[in-house]
Amino acid sequence: MAQAFEALSAWQVMLAGLLFFGGIYLLFGAVTWLLTHHILPALGIGRPLDPRPLAPGQLRRELAQSGVSVLLFGTGMIFPWGLLKLGWARLDPDAGWGRITLEILFLLAWNDVHFWINHRLLHTRLLRRFHLPHHRSVVTTPFSTYSFHPLEALMLGNVILLPMVVHDFSFWSLFSVPLFSLFFNCVGHANYDFFPGVSYSHWFAASRRHHLHHACYHGNYGFQFTFMDRLFGTRLAADAADAQLRTHARRQTAQGHAS
Repeated sequence: MAQAFEALSAWQVMLAGLLFFGGIYLLFGAVTWLLTHHILPALGIGRPLDPRPLAPGQLRRELAQSGVSVLLFGTGMIFPWGLLKLGWARLDPDAGWGRITLEILFLLAWNDVHFWINHRLLHTRLLRRFHLPHHRSVVTTPFSTYSFHPLEALMLGNVILLPMVVHDFSFWSLFSVPLFSLFFNCVGHANYDFFPGVSYSHWFAASRRHHLHHACYHGNYGFQFTFMDRLFGTRLAADAADAQLRTHARRQTAQGHAS
């Protein structure tokens, strides 16, 4: 597989990247939407996190912005391909599954570090205007995952480039990065608590933490794990959005009585 990837032309790499990123975005988004809006509620598993309605036209906006991100991520596959063609990086075709497992675990941790750094930068005064399009989705959906400004997409989409130049990864280790990244991103933006019984700090409570990031805007800059927010003191309290949700509930009750 590594040799086949390197043998592709630049145009073939970009076309394959577009099909891959567009395909997994639509597949993961649709499956997560189906699970959280139909299957899991019907089974009595989990609960929605933010009961407020979506903004008018939100899904259309998210899909349009995500289309630009898919274009950038897909055509951006030319950069790792270019590192290989220039000899600045190599793929290890002989890596066994034990080594591949260790590489994937490392890339999971690196993805969180890379995401926290770039996400924190996007909340600075210099760059926050480029992050605001993503935060227009206060109540998130699985289709919020790629709903970025192009600059944000470029910042978040270069996660594998630095690791590639310092280590010869297996093709399958690198291939796993967009898969687990989008999967966790869909979970984080699903606005659904899949495991209400686990603690707020548990890995499985990532959707709770990212829901709070969108509800409160600042804090909880991490991706799937909590170690970066713990290290830098940017972790939100579990009840950080309770006042907002209570206000919404009171308004709904008042409107119900008025009608």
